[in-house]
Amino acid sequence: MKNQGFVLWLTGLSGSGKTTLAKGIEHELKERGCTVELFDGDVIRTNLSKGLGFSREDRDTNIRRVGFVANLLSRNGTIVIAAIVSPYRATRDELRRTSNFVEVYVNAPLEVCEARDVKGLYAMARAGEIIAFTGIDDPYEEPLNPDIVCYTAEETVEESVAKVISQLEHREYIGEKPQLEYVI
Repeated sequence: MKNQGFVLWLTGLSGSGKTTLAKGIEHELKERGCTVELFDGDVIRTNLSKGLGFSREDRDTNIRRVGFVANLLSRNGTIVIAAIVSPYRATRDELRRTSNFVEVYVNAPLEVCEARDVKGLYAMARAGEIIAFTGIDDPYEEPLNPDIVCYTAEETVEESVAKVISQLEHREYIGEKPQLEYVI
């Protein structure tokens, strides 16, 4: 089975585990010979969306840009993994209407995300040093009907990766992992 292109969109709060999960999924898909591109929110912000702020309009523009590029790549057989906060439901729903789109809600409680925050962004937001920070003074609108939910405060990275891979196989976006036989 030739693998088809699709967009795997990981959404969740900062610190929920989106990037860690995305890298695990990317590794597994590459092990299967898939063509994969990983879009991480921090990298996107410094390249594709440089100059955008954090107003609702700028955040929506950022998500639409990422969605546009992801859709182009997926139409050409690439699996795109986008690990981006993408806080607003309506904008994510716009992306869902494009093509092969799989929404993964990387669900972790706010207190867990704050405890994992290596950059200290939540502390700065709580101190008023960062304004309009998602989850503190700007909303994160949870997906109503995500295709997959990973509970990263309860599941290991390996369990969450396996859950996503299993769903992608079930939906026939990817084939089952080939079993190698060794003959001596």
